[in-house]
Amino acid sequence: MAKQGKIQINIEYLATFIVVGILSHLPISVSMALGRAIGLVAYTFATNLRRTGDRNLRLAFPEMSSDERRKIVRGCFRSLGRQLGLFSHFLTDSPAALRQVFDVSGLEYVENSKALGRGLIFFTGHLGAWELTSFATALLGHPFTVIARRLDNPKIEKLVERARTRCGNRTLNKLGAARSMLKILRSDGAVGLLLDLNTLDAEGIFVDFFGIPASTNFGIAKLALRTQTPFVAGFAPWNEAKKKFDFQYGEPIIPHTTGDDEADVRRLTTELSLFTENMIRKYPDQWLWIHKRWKTRPPGEESIY
Repeated sequence: MAKQGKIQINIEYLATFIVVGILSHLPISVSMALGRAIGLVAYTFATNLRRTGDRNLRLAFPEMSSDERRKIVRGCFRSLGRQLGLFSHFLTDSPAALRQVFDVSGLEYVENSKALGRGLIFFTGHLGAWELTSFATALLGHPFTVIARRLDNPKIEKLVERARTRCGNRTLNKLGAARSMLKILRSDGAVGLLLDLNTLDAEGIFVDFFGIPASTNFGIAKLALRTQTPFVAGFAPWNEAKKKFDFQYGEPIIPHTTGDDEADVRRLTTELSLFTENMIRKYPDQWLWIHKRWKTRPPGEESIY
């Protein structure tokens, strides 16, 4: 690694360590409030990200006014900051204290699905406190293997890894994870992943997302059909009235085979994508609109961005 690369890694890690360290020593409610403020500061300076968010909202909600779109993008940054404040406590607070941050519903869907003895696939999206969905599932007694892309900064990656695995979860690098996931599911284990990001051509198929074809990972649907593994969604949007996260597990989605593998994969991928879309429609100001979800386009189609 070049010297400049090492310097950049150390500077990024030091900044992250200081911010997380300060937030972790404050009461968690104060940390989340301060995190929201940090998010709003980031909103002020992140011109390109704001532009991406506005473009995405024009696509998803063409009927919205510019003021409505601006409000939702601001909410997106607030939500990211709130999650930063929460995440900073994953390594320091007691399980009992962290349990007070969220209410949970639908846990029986997890327990009943695991009782089938066919493994389990948790899925979520970049909405609300998505890091809480895996952390809290382990905290509630159901640890699993989190499929995630490794961060470019190895020191920050180690910090995040420690937080994610504190309650018994394991992590698995997203790159080349298919064989390991198959082994886990065949041994009645559980894996979890996010399914709402743009996917490269070779890894995705185009299914509608807010009525617009979006390149979506189909590998997990193919794996689930092969092993007959049920899916359970887990989303944790913020409830301002309760000052807590509403951690909601969804009813199991059971893969069904018809003999047409390609059609089965497309149908299941579409169902998972639609589930995520419906959650976003309920909490539009808590999704990651600043991600270029429709970046990969069908052959011959012009770039959206």
